[in-house]
Amino acid sequence: MPGNKSALIQKIASQACVTFANSSSAIGDNNAFLEQQARLVSMLSDIRAADLKIAPPKQVSISSPQSSAVPPVTYMHICENDLFSMGVFLLKPGTSIPLHDHPGMNGMLKVLYGKVNIRCYDKLDKAVGAESETERQFEPPQMPFQGDDVRRAVLRSSGEFSEQSGPCILSPLKDNLHEIDAVDGPAAFLDILAPPYDPDDGRDCHYYKVLQTAGKKSEQSGEDETWVLEIPQPDDFWCGGEPYPGPKVSV
Repeated sequence: MPGNKSALIQKIASQACVTFANSSSAIGDNNAFLEQQARLVSMLSDIRAADLKIAPPKQVSISSPQSSAVPPVTYMHICENDLFSMGVFLLKPGTSIPLHDHPGMNGMLKVLYGKVNIRCYDKLDKAVGAESETERQFEPPQMPFQGDDVRRAVLRSSGEFSEQSGPCILSPLKDNLHEIDAVDGPAAFLDILAPPYDPDDGRDCHYYKVLQTAGKKSEQSGEDETWVLEIPQPDDFWCGGEPYPGPKVSV
């Protein structure tokens, strides 16, 4: 049957449509969503760079500072609809995607080549006002106007992922903030976000930096608390685009 010859990436896109068809259920932990999510995770575990007709660069520049004209990260757009977006991020050696969030979104990341280190955080509460932080000292000290941009968080997980690893999963409430560093060379990963970023619908990307470890356990998770400050997009990070060379995907 022709359908049996469908490219794996098309099957992944079709399963993503089923998985995220009910966005309200995707936020919860109901069994129907978890069953469909497990199917999608299984498919993602099998995807390889060759399936998308991409490969690590044959020559990697060892010149240290990146040229200001060369983006440290590029993105290959594969497909997008109201339910999800899917594409490939390519990181040059020594580059990072800074700590950022995915408001109200689910996400899946599958490394295609190279290795990345991923640190995932959870926000614990709303912004902490400056008045409640009069006794807390940060290094460097924060300006009074930054009080509303400081949030408590916990480091949920930290580890290396390679093409042999399963997908890294985030949800609206768990592992929603993460930063991604290329390790020992270039790296690429397939990325699914559901629903897609949409600033007009409250899903804009915000960037953060870690201020310090608070030195106490979170009452919510029992893990070590830290503090993060919302910041503008870092000057040394931006994302360019390049064409996706793999099988055509329709959603």
